[in-house]
Amino acid sequence: MTEPLWKPSTQRIAGARLSAFAQAMQARHSELEGSDYFALHNWSLAHPEAFWQGVWDFTGVQASSPPKAVLEHADQLPGASWFPGARLNFAENLLRYRDQRKALICLLENGRRRTYSYAELYREVAQLAAALRRMGVGPGDRVAGFMPNIAETVIAMLATTSLGALWSSCSPDFGISGVLDRFGQITAKVLFAADGYFYNGKTCDSLERVAGIVKAIDSLEHVIVVPVVNERPAIEGFAGKHYAEVLEATVTDIDFAQLPFDHPLYIMYSSGTTGVPKCIVHSAGGTLLQHLKEHQLMLDLGRQDVFFYFSTCGWMMWNWLVSGLASGATLLLYDGSPFAGQGRVLLDAIDEENITIFGTSAKFISALEKSGQRPRESHDLSSLKTILSTGSPLAHESFEYVYRDIKQDVCLSSISGGTDIISCFVAGSVTLPVYAGEIQAPGLGMAVDIWDEEGRSLRGDKGELVCTQPFPSCPLGFWNDPENKRFHEAYFARFDNVWAHGDYAEITDHGGFIIHGRSDAVLNPGGVRIGTAEIYRQVEQIEAVLDSVVIGQQWQDDLRVILFVVLREGLKLDEALQQRIRKTIRENTTARHVPEKIIQVTDIPRTISGKIVELAVRKIVHGESVKNTDALANPEALDLFRNLPELRS
Repeated sequence: MTEPLWKPSTQRIAGARLSAFAQAMQARHSELEGSDYFALHNWSLAHPEAFWQGVWDFTGVQASSPPKAVLEHADQLPGASWFPGARLNFAENLLRYRDQRKALICLLENGRRRTYSYAELYREVAQLAAALRRMGVGPGDRVAGFMPNIAETVIAMLATTSLGALWSSCSPDFGISGVLDRFGQITAKVLFAADGYFYNGKTCDSLERVAGIVKAIDSLEHVIVVPVVNERPAIEGFAGKHYAEVLEATVTDIDFAQLPFDHPLYIMYSSGTTGVPKCIVHSAGGTLLQHLKEHQLMLDLGRQDVFFYFSTCGWMMWNWLVSGLASGATLLLYDGSPFAGQGRVLLDAIDEENITIFGTSAKFISALEKSGQRPRESHDLSSLKTILSTGSPLAHESFEYVYRDIKQDVCLSSISGGTDIISCFVAGSVTLPVYAGEIQAPGLGMAVDIWDEEGRSLRGDKGELVCTQPFPSCPLGFWNDPENKRFHEAYFARFDNVWAHGDYAEITDHGGFIIHGRSDAVLNPGGVRIGTAEIYRQVEQIEAVLDSVVIGQQWQDDLRVILFVVLREGLKLDEALQQRIRKTIRENTTARHVPEKIIQVTDIPRTISGKIVELAVRKIVHGESVKNTDALANPEALDLFRNLPELRS
């Protein structure tokens, strides 16, 4: 058994909300034996109705009408009905606090800083909700946001959902085609759009693209322009209104629409790099309850916390972060490059804003290490108690880097789920130890397992990550999929009545999880399945390599492993470096993991949320076209993989 990198103190465990919840449940339910995390998880699966009712009560869900039951059709996935009869409003639950404590701290890359108290946030949401109501927005309407991560985006979402309308957003670095592939499917009535944004030292204009979007989407009745780069943007080419001018200044209260638990709330989008993005519809109650559970019982989020997650408004982590308002935390919103300020802008924010929970990507942590930064020496970090990582598997070495060079007494929780469920299947807990390379545990109430291709549960081996019982944040379906055919094909075609998530993973001896990559990107040379994360972990150890992508190329009736690498400036991929890479992979994995070809490139294509697009690279290598390149942060990088002579022999 390996030793943990970190263990929570007895004081931290005793003071955690999870411990208080376990004690409350033990007082109610004699069948709950033990108060530790895994005892609670087992009970949550054996008694889902008692568990989810307990979450509802413990987190104080606000509803105007109580549910008549907790769960109906519990044997159906999808198809289970949660809290039928309840009527509530998502925004009302996020705006339950209306005092002078800080709700939002908003930072831009150019140094601009603003704050909103909970009282100020409520007042501005009220003013905007009244304006939207006057525009005819009501339950079921769609409101879209082409917005950076700023306060007005949060306010627009809350105003929209207070009326029972659906909110859908993407970040302003999307191209027109990428926006139309998303918003063009949902017939939005209102569009919120910023005039621009700041990124990587540049001021970027958005209004020209906004004009193109407005021209192409016939359903839009109102366009509201939010100033970011100019105090009063010049609106040309479309009929738009300035944000400040639409606010109903005299309104001080909100008439929250009371709607069923499963009323639609968000329309989220799949990455869209291999086809038109799927429009995933999430419910108000399911999103709220799942986020409250994850925030309070697993993350231990409360009013004293300053909660940050680096995200754009096109990634589900933005929605997840914003739900932290329901727990009364202070949210820190940052818009700009995470590597601004000589790579220290986010580290500086930890100290300057007293961030307690810091969320980022595996790529960011790896980049800090590659750049030689040792934050424990350059920063105080005394406020920091939890670091979260998602977006891709966090390598063993990154775990070790955090505890060696960032902070020793911190809970490092790698988490994994997705836009598909707007939450996590596997995540962390401040009451559990942290082991290198492992996600700490399955989410409470989530019946997560690893299955082989015949649907048999696996231990000590790799397989498909599945969920075998209903959960509240299971999406309602896809937009414009009336018979749920595409929805069923996406998640339930593999195993009947079971969610197959598409991750290739394993369960560890500690009850945690290791994600080895996406199932559709798994390599299969000679019939042996290899997760791409297993190769990335070894390549990241090579000091000369800054980034990489690995794919399988069809070759002579089999598949061969191809590794592309981005090297430090000035370095060339000579024979010695190739042999070093191969040796590192072979010694730490197997001979089948060793790439047959290693090719140097200058960039790796990624989605706007920072995920490597292995499938898109594979398509290009095989001479196929990649649609919807506007979903990529750097679509020009795909050209680096076309017609490579090295791949013809």
